[in-house]
Amino acid sequence: MKKTIFMDKYPVYSLELLKTELEVTSVSEITEYFKTKIEAHPIAKFIAIFDHYEHTKELDGPIMDGLKDAKNIIFCFGQAIPNTKILAARPRSIGICELENSFVIDFIEAPKEQLHDVMESWTKGLIVK
Repeated sequence: MKKTIFMDKYPVYSLELLKTELEVTSVSEITEYFKTKIEAHPIAKFIAIFDHYEHTKELDGPIMDGLKDAKNIIFCFGQAIPNTKILAARPRSIGICELENSFVIDFIEAPKEQLHDVMESWTKGLIVK
């Protein structure tokens, strides 16, 4: 995975996967893959799937050239509320975008390294060995 600092402040992890590397063929199948992982995790809670592409299209907002679909799967790893600020880092979101020949998976670094590693593992698990 590649780490970048988006807008000079957000640590975003990204993985671009060629369609030829995957068994899944759509953003919807990838969101279902992540939903299955979330529901099987002992503390994760699935919240929703947000169709970001459709929302932007309905607003007649600009969409980058070559983007075919874009959804976010929203979930939470929260098992404690140690202070009020932790809620600013929750819930989590994984963005899934489809381009002509690839899918791009993006998410912001989780505050807890162990849970960040879980999201990385899920994402890399999409690759057909």
